[in-house]
Amino acid sequence: MQLDRLVAFHKTIGDPTRIRIISLLAAKPWNGQALAGKLGLTAPTITHHLKKLREINVVYERREKNTIYFYLNKSVITHQADALIKLFQFEKGADEVEVTNEEAAKIIDNFIGADGKLKNIPAQRKKKLIIFRHIVKGLKEGKKYEEKELNDYIKRYFDDYATIRREFIINHFMYRENNIYELNPEEMWAK
Repeated sequence: MQLDRLVAFHKTIGDPTRIRIISLLAAKPWNGQALAGKLGLTAPTITHHLKKLREINVVYERREKNTIYFYLNKSVITHQADALIKLFQFEKGADEVEVTNEEAAKIIDNFIGADGKLKNIPAQRKKKLIIFRHIVKGLKEGKKYEEKELNDYIKRYFDDYATIRREFIINHFMYRENNIYELNPEEMWAK
């Protein structure tokens, strides 16, 4: 997840009225008129806030006959909360182990051949992440990569580009939206 998307998400939900709407939608779906009545606001005000929440995919709507009901997209809120927690985790977890530069260099030498190609993907997570960090360092921060362009880049290291590309997403090295890939800030990368 990109840092700017994380910031935009939290800026949008940072409004007290939007928090109240989210709180109500957490229990059950509501229509706009009912939300306006419950919160003591006008329908246009509710429409404005719901539009902002739809823009960040926190709410979605379903029509039932002539009434539109709004639902909370709980998975988006959970995902954003997890991303924020991961960004600010300062203490080492049980599986996080400090690796020296010498150890990392040794691991890279063991798995990357003289031709620069990856011999095989390490089974051990610690080694795997060191290799992925090595590979991803050649990508430019802030640049958007089309899937084919990213595949071509990965093929320089390993023929099974789909596996590596999937690992980049799983381990938060990159963010994907509509088959466009972008590097996440290094602080968000799996450790």
